[in-house]
Amino acid sequence: MMTPISDSKAVAGKTYSRSAGFTLLELLLVLTILGMASILVLPNLGGLESRSFRAQVQQAVSLLNYSRRIAVVSGQPSTASFFIVEDPRSGTASRNSVGRWDSYGTTVRYRDSTDREVEVEDKIEITFYPEGGSTGGILLFSQDSLSVNIIVNPFSGRVTTQKLDEDGEVIE
Repeated sequence: MMTPISDSKAVAGKTYSRSAGFTLLELLLVLTILGMASILVLPNLGGLESRSFRAQVQQAVSLLNYSRRIAVVSGQPSTASFFIVEDPRSGTASRNSVGRWDSYGTTVRYRDSTDREVEVEDKIEITFYPEGGSTGGILLFSQDSLSVNIIVNPFSGRVTTQKLDEDGEVIE
């Protein structure tokens, strides 16, 4: 009987070692790739709520501007409807509503031209008129520590936004 000199086997001219595993270089390469991927992915996960909130605010501003344009072009009053409900399929908009916005975890308050402020519990509608005016007011959107005011000028119908800090002070 022969004693093997090494732990390797020769099969069809190739030598294979019994000890299978990864080299230190392969392990370091995999860890480096995982580290780079986590640097790219993790910062994007942290701002998910703020991006969702910004998207809701942008959708509301777009709806208001669209309603304003429709009123001027068609010569008929048009309304933007904002629903604060658990089920977005519930609730009906006015007959002249050009679109609806549904809240998804966003609190909405409404301040009219007399500075009376109320929390919107069901829905609020802003109507734009063909002459350019509107019912006006300020929609105060908030979610967690994020807050934005959407200001609708009652005379011109112009829509502007203001970002607010945690104390309710205007940023910018």
